[in-house]
This record gives sequence, C-alpha cells and structure tokens, in this order.
Amino acid sequence: MDQEEELVRRTAETGDATRRTRLANERTYLAWWRTGLTTLTVALAAARVVPEISDSTVQWPYTVVGAVFALLGVICIGYGERRRASVARAVRQGEFVDADPRLMLGLTVVGVLLGLALLVLIVLAP
Repeated sequence: MDQEEELVRRTAETGDATRRTRLANERTYLAWWRTGLTTLTVALAAARVVPEISDSTVQWPYTVVGAVFALLGVICIGYGERRRASVARAVRQGEFVDADPRLMLGLTVVGVLLGLALLVLIVLAP
C-alpha cells in the first residue's frame, strides 16, 4: 500500500470514529432526557399519587420528596444539554472532556438521599 492509499484509509477511519462518537453523544444526551423525564414522573407519583392511594393523613413528606425528585429531573435534562454541547465541542477540536466529577458526586448523593427518604416513607407511612 502506498502512502496516498494509507492516508485515505486513515482519513476514512478517523471520519468513522468521529461519526460514531457524535452518534454516541446523541444517544447519551437522549439518555439524560429519559432519566430526567422518568425522575419527573417519579416526582409526580411521590408527591401526588402515592399519598392519595395510601390515604395518608400527612402530605408534606411526600411533597418534599416529590419536589426534590422534580429538581433532580430538571438538573438531569439541563446537564444533558450542557454535556452534549461540551462533548460536541471537544470532538470538533479532537479533544476529550470528562464529566464534572463534583456534579456526578452531587447527583449520586442526592440519589442516595432520595432513596433513603423513600425507604423511610415506605417503612413509617401511616
């Protein structure tokens, strides 16, 4: 294989890798949206549906948990767009960008706390 053919082959491989990376970025963006929408659905269920069907006399804990779930859903959707844009920019520049470790830790902590709050509501619900 001569140098020109090798250059054409490498250029095609680079283009394919860039295309795959862009498509993966799009799938990840949509996953952030799915997560956000699911979390918003959980928020609605936790704050309104569960207390209604459980005939709970105390509403506020469910409302608080539902509101935090709603906030988490909005953050997921917003961060998904921010992440999509930063990865797209990095791909155009031939670079790599990590997810913000502070935000990932924050989302993890909030998720664990929400899970524990739901566990408390399940166990202690009147």
